[in-house]
Amino acid sequence: MSWVHLLAAVVAALLVSQVAIFITTVYLHRALAHRALTVSPVVSLPARFLLWITTGMRPREWVAVHRRHHAATDTAEDPHSPAVVGFWRVQLGNVGLYRSAAKDDETMRKYARDLPADRFDRVLFDHAFGGLAVGVTILVVVMWALGFGLVAGFLAAGIHALTYVMLSGAINAVGHKFGKRPYANSATNGQVLALVTAGEGLHNNHHAAPTSARFSLHRREIDPGWFLVRLLVALRLAKVRHDDVHLKHAA
Repeated sequence: MSWVHLLAAVVAALLVSQVAIFITTVYLHRALAHRALTVSPVVSLPARFLLWITTGMRPREWVAVHRRHHAATDTAEDPHSPAVVGFWRVQLGNVGLYRSAAKDDETMRKYARDLPADRFDRVLFDHAFGGLAVGVTILVVVMWALGFGLVAGFLAAGIHALTYVMLSGAINAVGHKFGKRPYANSATNGQVLALVTAGEGLHNNHHAAPTSARFSLHRREIDPGWFLVRLLVALRLAKVRHDDVHLKHAA
């Protein structure tokens, strides 16, 4: 494989990862988990499809695990607390921790009862490996059609998977250990992490104001996900729950 093909694979992987990350933060996290905004079906159905082919995740499972995290942050009931299970187990094993929590019937019943499975879930979105197979196939075919070859396509898929998993792990691991704490909670703010996770690195802000669609609460903070939210609002494809910030914890 030439360096050009390798570079193309890396660029393609990072682009796909960023698409998945933006959908995760805006649709899964801000819209579904916290109801900080509502989105039009014109947005929600494509978002579900793209999540299915780029991550294989079931939205109601992600939402349930995340809500449990907020309800029991950094306690023994937290599904992925570095303070409880250790930094590296969360950073490297975040997927396993999520899957374990999602298999718990009580977690699903308590934290995702407002998100029952619909016909799209039963036919498509509940079949994680099917979605990933479709996603990998699309990426491989696109890379081949662009002249970079099948190997570059499979390499791009692998790099994307690793990037997404590691960045997701960092939000829960780094975002509860390293960084600033302007508000009285155990999460942290890291601007560099926020830039590569569509704003999720501003984790202390988010825990302080979980129903805010905007994670950047101070000067010189950048929340890329908020830019997408504003675009959707401008296109009348989304509506923000409230413009002002409702702090859960005092500064």
